[in-house]
Amino acid sequence: MRKTLIAAAFILLAAHAGAATPKKTTGGKTATIYCSQGFQGPEKWDKQVFPVDNNGFITIFDGKDFRGWRGYGEEKVPSKWVVEDGCIKFNSQAKGNGGDIIFAHKFKNFILDMEWKISKGGNSGIFYLAQETTNDKGQLEPIYISCPECQVLDNENHPDAKLGVDGNRKAGSLYDMIPAKPQNAKPYGQWNKVRIVVNNGLITHFQNGVQVLQYRMWTPEWTELLQKSKFSEAKWPHAFQLLNNCGGEFHEGLIGLQDHGNDVWFRNIKVKILK
Repeated sequence: MRKTLIAAAFILLAAHAGAATPKKTTGGKTATIYCSQGFQGPEKWDKQVFPVDNNGFITIFDGKDFRGWRGYGEEKVPSKWVVEDGCIKFNSQAKGNGGDIIFAHKFKNFILDMEWKISKGGNSGIFYLAQETTNDKGQLEPIYISCPECQVLDNENHPDAKLGVDGNRKAGSLYDMIPAKPQNAKPYGQWNKVRIVVNNGLITHFQNGVQVLQYRMWTPEWTELLQKSKFSEAKWPHAFQLLNNCGGEFHEGLIGLQDHGNDVWFRNIKVKILK
């Protein structure tokens, strides 16, 4: 795990204050967010200003560029991720490198809204409370062993929909732990709306305007969920340790989008800070 400089900690506090207290300007409300430019110290920070709507949601992707975004464990967005027709798209046919991407600011209590659509037979995911972690050798570990994943999937054509337990790998589910019920995802090529609420450990997933699951983190029930999943202490002890203390010391983390090798689109990505 990386060490954070004291100075950077103060900057991060300022980032949360800026994001949580939008300022009103002649062009409307805005929020200042400090985004980390890399995960290995010394830390560098990029000050960015994002628009805020009348409901207090900060638009962290405006359909034009990757401001505030970068590759997981990297300083830049991998070349297979592109901005196309107002969307963040993973283009599986593009040349260059792939990998997961993150919005490089840690959020604690928040509402995350976005829309997604998947290609035929496609698979992806939305991560929250994620950490950039390394193993004992200093090698970057996968994002999904540190945080929950809201599944993004073509339920009709991807084999993962038939795996897991009781549909807990279908769209909108807490991947491999809690199924989304009712399962109301639209078919591949159509837009789905997702809302994820993280509020002092109480997590709620909404899919297409309907609450599909809820759970409470950092409880015996959360530990039990992990023990019944692919991330159990017996099957994957390090993942179990990280997920059981998801969000780290301050119970906060990054928002991420998954490269699973299939074309996927995301748009209208907004965050509302909760106290």
